[in-house]
Amino acid sequence: MQKTGKILVASLMILVLGLALSGCSKMDVADSKAAGDKGAEQSLEYQGEGLMVHSGAGLSRAMDDIGQAFEKRYGAKVNFNYAGCAQLLGQMEINKTGDVFVGGSLNDAEIALQKGFADTYVEVVYHIPAIAVPNGNPAGIKSLSDMAKPGVKLILGDTESNAIGKKGEKIFEKNNLTEAINANVVARDATVNEIVTHIGLKQGDACLIWEDNGYGASEIEVISIPEDQNAVDKVPVCVLSFTENKELSQAFVDFVNSDEGKAIFAKHGFKEI
Repeated sequence: MQKTGKILVASLMILVLGLALSGCSKMDVADSKAAGDKGAEQSLEYQGEGLMVHSGAGLSRAMDDIGQAFEKRYGAKVNFNYAGCAQLLGQMEINKTGDVFVGGSLNDAEIALQKGFADTYVEVVYHIPAIAVPNGNPAGIKSLSDMAKPGVKLILGDTESNAIGKKGEKIFEKNNLTEAINANVVARDATVNEIVTHIGLKQGDACLIWEDNGYGASEIEVISIPEDQNAVDKVPVCVLSFTENKELSQAFVDFVNSDEGKAIFAKHGFKEI
């Protein structure tokens, strides 16, 4: 009898323990599911909403990826308007529309502030000017001074419409090359993307682009400019004063400036600040 009693007690204890563990397991699953549902709801808190982002054309590859990542995370559709930054600022001055502005240089953001389009901006990644030549480098360009040699055909950015055109003026002036460079210019393009295309097609011997524009571009070769000769800039991002959805716009700016956003920039050849 004693042995039978001990077996019965042991069996009851195992049964009670099993029920307890089962209850905990079910509770954990339920809690986990609830937490997961809550997380999914938070990640899609802007589902069905949309943004208009004005961005420099040369940033399009990185910004497209950032827009897709933001939409996946928050549910909001990001629409981009790509053009030269001077053109974008002109459009904003006339139309007073849009939610976020991504400039090619800090000067673009400063103009936006001066015109009252934004109150502040964040600096996300470095924007580094570089020389680009067609594959094979037929003119043997190795430096800024080589670009100034007689007979070299240059394709540069428009000094009024895009950031690299304006930046080029400062770089050539800094190195006392302005006159010789201007004598070699055969074309000035409205966007840096056009410059890359034309140099890739060997319509010129060399050009000035942003270093990241050459990242993964198989039709051109990129030549770095020594730091003491260069004029490195940064990519600014800001919420526009005329946005009708400041919360969503700020969420996008924060995402661009987050570790995830900067990692996407880095994937496209940008260097983090």
